Amino acid sequence: MAKEAEQTQQETDDLIALLDAADKLPGVKELRALSYELLGAAPGTSAVDVGCGAGCAVAELAERGVKAVGVDPDKRMIAVAHARWPEADFRIAGAYELPLVDSSVHGYRADKVFHELVEPERALAEARRVLVPGGRIVLIGQDWDTFVIDSDDPALTRTIVHARAGMTAGPRSARRYRNLLLDAGFGEVTVEVHTGVFIGAAMLPLLAGLVEGACSTGAVTREQTDAWTAEQRARAEVNRLFMALPMFVATGTAPR
Repeated sequence: MAKEAEQTQQETDDLIALLDAADKLPGVKELRALSYELLGAAPGTSAVDVGCGAGCAVAELAERGVKAVGVDPDKRMIAVAHARWPEADFRIAGAYELPLVDSSVHGYRADKVFHELVEPERALAEARRVLVPGGRIVLIGQDWDTFVIDSDDPALTRTIVHARAGMTAGPRSARRYRNLLLDAGFGEVTVEVHTGVFIGAAMLPLLAGLVEGACSTGAVTREQTDAWTAEQRARAEVNRLFMALPMFVATGTAPR
């Protein structure tokens, strides 16, 4: 989940903790594995993981015999990735200027990245540049307007979700994946949706992050924030918390 601008160390550490927690949720590892299959990851191929974060996907691709490069604009994130996977290739770079020569990789992967990009078209032009003819691209991400959360106050919940979405550069980039890829000249474009259903207390930090973000924009009051958070915590205590999150997976092939 990389950002164009480098974050503070505390923000990065908080993000790493959130990503580590997310990795333990049902279906997350399986979705990553699906992305490798769609990428055509096989021994002897090469790939770049854009917005690689702490490096899990790069390490897993390497286990498959792929020559993988992970890039992220955050120095702290790359340092953590290096510490966790010292044999892997990690580099500090953003999505607009990849440290790769033209037509040098077979696959391009970006997981939960494009919602942070102001110019997704520019990133896709860069993807085309580094991909070999016929190379594969895989984009994964959520539409930030489509968090489905059960609550006693659905109107307030809608306000929270939409306010938090407004804090990202491209909250609806996932629903645009297909058209973005087509406009960038990719062929064989496909999109599928995998919806995760989450019912446990493990989701409370994510829900708290949503409402605190909305509160920081002034869209909801501190009183509303505390009450909504307390309701979700109470739901979790009696096994009544419910959140569904659709993840969009788009693929395409670089022109031959």
